[in-house]
Amino acid sequence: MVAMRKWVWGLLALTTACGGARQAMKHGGAGGSGPAPSAEAASEDSRSTTRRYVDEDLGFEIIRPTADWQLDETNERTPEGLAIPVILRHNVSGAQVVLQVAPAVASPTQFAERLTEGLRQHPGFTTTDPAPIPLSDTAVGFDFQVGDGVHGKVAVREGIPGRVLMMLATWPAQAAADVPQSVDALIQGVRPLAGPATAWKVPQR
Repeated sequence: MVAMRKWVWGLLALTTACGGARQAMKHGGAGGSGPAPSAEAASEDSRSTTRRYVDEDLGFEIIRPTADWQLDETNERTPEGLAIPVILRHNVSGAQVVLQVAPAVASPTQFAERLTEGLRQHPGFTTTDPAPIPLSDTAVGFDFQVGDGVHGKVAVREGIPGRVLMMLATWPAQAAADVPQSVDALIQGVRPLAGPATAWKVPQR
C-alpha cells in the first residue's frame, strides 16, 4: 500500500508544472507559539479526538473524526518538491489518507482530470469520472480501484491563496462497510486555514 501511494503521488507530480520548497512546520501549545513537541507528545496528540492539527506554513488544518485515525508528520516530497506534510492511518482497517499541498498551477478540476487520465493509462487501475464533491464550491473528487485488492478515492480542493489541497485515500477491499464513511469524515476535516491559528489548538465546543 505504501509503495502504491508513493507511485500515485509520483504520477500526480508529473502532471504539475512546477514544484515548491516546503518550509519547516511551526508548532505551538494550546495557548500560543512555542517549541516543537517531542515525538511522544505528537503521538499523544494524534490519538486525541478533541484536538486539531494546524500547519500555518502550508495553510491547512485537519480535524480527525475519531481516535482510530493516527496522524504522522513526514518530510516526504515528490522529486519535483511538492509537499506531503502528513499521512493519516486508520488503525483498525488499514486505510490511510495522504495529504499533498501543491502550488495552484491548475484548478482542482484540472488536477483531478489530469490524475484520472494518468491512472487510466496503467493496467489494473479503474476510476470514475471527476465530479463535484461537497467540500467547497470548487472541490472535485473521484473513486478508483486497483485490481481486486485496493479501493480508494481522491479529493482536490482549494487551499489558501496560491495552493491546492489534494487527498489520496486507500483502504483494503475487504475492509468493513463503514470504512469509506470514516474516510469521508476525515477528508471533510481537511480544510484551508481561514486566518491565523495556533497549532494543536483545542476547538471550542
